[in-house]
Amino acid sequence: MTGRELEEFRAEVREWCRAHVPSDWRQTQTGASDAEFVRFQQDWFQQLRAAGYAVPHWPVEYGGGMPVAEQIVLYQELAAHDAPRLVLAFVAVHHAAATLLAAGTEEQRRRHLPAILDGEIWVQGFSEPGAGSDLAALRTTARRAGDEYVVTGQKVWASGAQYADWCLLLARTDPNAPKRQGISYFLLDMRTPGVEVRPIRQATGESHFCEIFLDEVRIPADRLVGAENTGWRVAQQTLGAERGLTMLELAERLGNAGFRWLAEACAPIDDPVVADRLATLEIELTGLRALCRDLVERHAAATAGPADASIVKLYYSELLQRLTDFGAEVGGMAAQTVVRKPMSGGWESGAWVLDFVGSWEWTIPGGTSEIQRTIIAERGLGLPRA
Repeated sequence: MTGRELEEFRAEVREWCRAHVPSDWRQTQTGASDAEFVRFQQDWFQQLRAAGYAVPHWPVEYGGGMPVAEQIVLYQELAAHDAPRLVLAFVAVHHAAATLLAAGTEEQRRRHLPAILDGEIWVQGFSEPGAGSDLAALRTTARRAGDEYVVTGQKVWASGAQYADWCLLLARTDPNAPKRQGISYFLLDMRTPGVEVRPIRQATGESHFCEIFLDEVRIPADRLVGAENTGWRVAQQTLGAERGLTMLELAERLGNAGFRWLAEACAPIDDPVVADRLATLEIELTGLRALCRDLVERHAAATAGPADASIVKLYYSELLQRLTDFGAEVGGMAAQTVVRKPMSGGWESGAWVLDFVGSWEWTIPGGTSEIQRTIIAERGLGLPRA
């Protein structure tokens, strides 16, 4: 693709954003009810879908097929125009789709991919109490009973489970096998009897995370993804969807609205210490955005290293904490009184204390910073195991 073609595409996306991004979405989504949040998210998804921007990374036969270079431009422009995030659709369009495309049956793909485009909401049921970073230590069990599996156990940190129609579920089907070899992967209808969702009230006042309780839940055997006891391998394909473009989108949002609000909070910049810290953060953001673009391009070319995604995740999460911490500091007492933020936004809302508290989501789930450093050391640098 030529540079001129990319610039023409960029102009097209900019024009679309000017016409479709709601200028008041941050105001209307601050303090919105759950029903208003869901309606807004589903309407925004359908607007993106109509433009061909909702699932650009999917295969062309399912509504995607956009070249990687154009996907980069798309996410840059959506961030530059402060478009709402696809919060509710995130697991569906990334994790569920990646899983179905890589390991699902043709019937499973035909059933769920069109439904996701129509608004089907998914949640990820991986982490458990006592088995967060050590995912293979999960204790939820699935027992075969004829044409069904009977599942009992508990999941935690399930983002958006209170809204979900379906769940990507890991359960242990062979308790005698080594930890990673006795796990199976299921598609769970959240309306199934025995499924109970309990939202967890967080320090920010939100209930983004939930617990899922499974009491003798029956899942048809045709909702098994991959072969029995191969769920660990399938889960790696799910988690692989977090790499590349998803991180690029977050980095672009942090470097656009996030930094812009930080600069506004610092104004007027008459303190050399403040000016120095602001300049340092701007340099770090420039590096993060370049790192994400490089990862996307090398991932598409199949030249990405085994630890590259961990480098990006570690860099983004800890930079997010530094930036929001500084925002809370320069925001002074006024920043301490903001108790609400937009529901369709990210971790760079400008509500600095809430953003800072929320930033800790990134250094704990999906592999803590300590785990990311271990991956970088062992897989990236080839250092021996401790």
